[in-house]
Amino acid sequence: MHVLLVPNYSRSEALQDASQLTDFLEQQDISVTWAPDKKRQPNAQVDVTSANLVVALGGDGTLLRAAHIVGYTEVPLMGLSYGHLGFLTCAGPNHLKDIVMRALAGELHVSRRATLDIAGTYIDNRGEEQTVHAFALNDFALSHGSHGDIIEFDIAVSGHHIDRLRADGFVVATATGSTGYALSAGGPIVTPHFYGMVCVPVAPHTIMARAFLSSPSDVVELAICENRSVERLFFADGQPFLADKKPTRVAITRGQGDILLLDTSASSFYQSVSRVFYGQDGHDR
Repeated sequence: MHVLLVPNYSRSEALQDASQLTDFLEQQDISVTWAPDKKRQPNAQVDVTSANLVVALGGDGTLLRAAHIVGYTEVPLMGLSYGHLGFLTCAGPNHLKDIVMRALAGELHVSRRATLDIAGTYIDNRGEEQTVHAFALNDFALSHGSHGDIIEFDIAVSGHHIDRLRADGFVVATATGSTGYALSAGGPIVTPHFYGMVCVPVAPHTIMARAFLSSPSDVVELAICENRSVERLFFADGQPFLADKKPTRVAITRGQGDILLLDTSASSFYQSVSRVFYGQDGHDR
């Protein structure tokens, strides 16, 4: 067996536990590799194809980084929380060895999480149209630039024009990402069993614009109106996408593979909702 560890290199306790976990697993004849520090090696490629399990040691941001490493391979992924939210992670550092061994033994619940394929288009220096793809577990976001100018853009779903909006931006999220930026922009909390997309305008300059849900097979398209030459930014899971370009449109579809997120039970999502958003411990009263 082979385990890939993705620690948060800025948290000493996560690194210490990753070292202890490595020693323990190697004593069990389980090989271990570490993903490199993203800050020091931002372009390093990580081979996940031989891994039986990927373990993220950090917060939700570390788990998102691990999800980008896993991509569409559907290698099981689990998160151990060292952050202050831990919505996506399945446990804290207590009982670290036990929870990892349970994962390797197939004893944890598997939550299949939909992903996004993001096709961003821009015009290159020769005036030709180019398209670049990005992966996301949480969301795609269109945002205004540093000057704060509103963006005007068209929204279409599977070829059907929905609206032309002036807004600060727009978020297209998975059910997993519904509790992130999309929720902050006024979208709903959506069960992970929903495999469509959550579409939420950000500060639209109209009271008519509302969030809506797409089907799993839909294509959500945003096209920038060029009559307003303003800065606009694309983000995939909070990371800049086409940052050095001037993107003109984007098409978002469900990704070709899901993330197999491990948790302790089928009710973990609702326990996390209760704990994080309602201040409860998630247990029936």
